Amino acid sequence: MNAHPFLRGGKGFTLIEVVISAALMSLILVAAYMCLSAGLSSQKLIEPRAEIMQNARVAMGILTADLRAACPLSKDNQFLGMRRLLGDKDADNLDFATHNFTPSHPREGDFCEESIYLDADPETGQLSLWRRRNPTIAPDPLSGGSKEEIAKALVGVRFEYFDGLDWYDSWGELKPGKKETSQKSQPNLSGIPEAVRITLLFDSNPKSKAVADSGERVLEPPFVFQTVARVNLTGSSQGGASYSSSNAGGSDSSAAPGTQGGGTF
Repeated sequence: MNAHPFLRGGKGFTLIEVVISAALMSLILVAAYMCLSAGLSSQKLIEPRAEIMQNARVAMGILTADLRAACPLSKDNQFLGMRRLLGDKDADNLDFATHNFTPSHPREGDFCEESIYLDADPETGQLSLWRRRNPTIAPDPLSGGSKEEIAKALVGVRFEYFDGLDWYDSWGELKPGKKETSQKSQPNLSGIPEAVRITLLFDSNPKSKAVADSGERVLEPPFVFQTVARVNLTGSSQGGASYSSSNAGGSDSSAAPGTQGGGTF
C-alpha cells in the first residue's frame, strides 16, 4: 500500500515552521504599524507649526513694511508705543501713521492712521493681532477706520523702541506737557524712534487639547519670533533738531539696534 504524498515527499510545513512564520509576520506588521503611527504623529506635530511660521512671516512682513514708512500721526501725538498687559500676557500696542498705503477711494492719499494691538476672541479666548487703519485724517487719530486680523493664536506681543543710543519699553505720551521732563533726559517722550524691535509670541500648539489635572490647558513654551524694523522716515520727520543729539551718538543707526543688549525678551 502506497503512503500519502505529503507523508512520502515531505512537502508540508511543520508546526515549528508555522509558529516561526507567524511570529515573523507579526513582527513585520507591528513594525509597519509603528512606522505609520510615527509618521502620522509627526504630521500632526509639523502641520500646526508650519502654519504658525507662515502666520509669523506674514505678520512680520506687514508690521515692518508699515513701520519703515512711519510718519507723525498728529501734532500732539507723533508716535505712541504703550506698554500693556492682558492678564499676565504682554500686549503692547502701537499708534502711528504710515505712507505704506495705496488709496482706493476718493479723498484718500498715501497717509494712513494705524493702530496695532492684541485682542481676545470672545468665543475661543485666543489672542489675535489686529491692525486698525484709517486713511482719512480724523479729529481723533486714535479711532475710526476699519480693522483686520493679521495673525491668530498669539500669547503675547512686545515692542521696543530705539532712539539712536538706547532701547525703551514705551514711546511717546498720550497727554504731552504734563511731566516736567526735558527731551534730552527722556528722548522717548516725543518724535519718532529710529527703529522698532518686534517680538511676537505664538502658541506652539493652538489645536492641542491636552489638559492638566486642574482642568486647565497645559501650555507648551511659545514660539518666539523677533525682528527689528528701521523707521526710514525718522530723519525727515524730526525736522533735524529734535534728534540731533541721538544722531550724533551713532552715525549708523541701522547697525546699532543689532548691537544693543538692553530690553531683549
